[in-house]
Amino acid sequence: MYPVDLHMHTVASTHAYSNLHDYIAAAKQKGIRLFAITDHGPDMADAPHHWHFINMRIWPRVVDGVGILRGIEANIKNTAGEIDCTGPMLDSLDLIVAGFHEPVFPPQDQATHTEAMIATMASGNVHIISHPGNPKFPVDIPAIAAAAAKYDVALEINNSSFIHSRKGSGPNCRAIAAAVRDAGGRVALGSDSHTAFTLGDFDEALKVLREVDFPEDRILNVSPRRLLGFLESRGMTPIPELNDI
Repeated sequence: MYPVDLHMHTVASTHAYSNLHDYIAAAKQKGIRLFAITDHGPDMADAPHHWHFINMRIWPRVVDGVGILRGIEANIKNTAGEIDCTGPMLDSLDLIVAGFHEPVFPPQDQATHTEAMIATMASGNVHIISHPGNPKFPVDIPAIAAAAAKYDVALEINNSSFIHSRKGSGPNCRAIAAAVRDAGGRVALGSDSHTAFTLGDFDEALKVLREVDFPEDRILNVSPRRLLGFLESRGMTPIPELNDI
């Protein structure tokens, strides 16, 4: 089991059902040492206001021995790579995850999806691309894997995509994992939890990584230090409170 989860939603995204306290309790029970709350960016219909993200600065860094990162699952908006996380929001957050969501970016064709995803990575604002294996948004997999390695952006293997959401993602996720392996890039595991009960659940995602013999030294979730080191290498100010997590 890996002790870091990088993708989850709270009641602030109103199609989710747990709050910060619920996730802390679940993390303690399951041995999760560090997690990132990543509610949907404000362009989604049921997403929180941008003040929600800016005001995350009031959160404690550690509660009951569990480290908490301030994050967002932003929306890719267009082929220019713009996302709905800008200005003070970017300055307030530790982790920027971004992906395609139909209400913001209606599915188009493979070339358009690929162009938008690569432009998003090239912007330098995003650390992880969420659920890139979504079959509703086909992409040129070798091209996005090469771009992710070039721009040091992790591609997510999203556990929920195998269980609840984005049915049919399996073959794409396997191809993505293999392509990232060959390109020398990184992957991130995300439970994509909408309730605290599934925090840290990576079983299906890990099956895919094992099938393609993905190197463990390029999986961000292996330890808090690895994830924090990655974020620091991408320009995040070190967080002293998390040194002992």
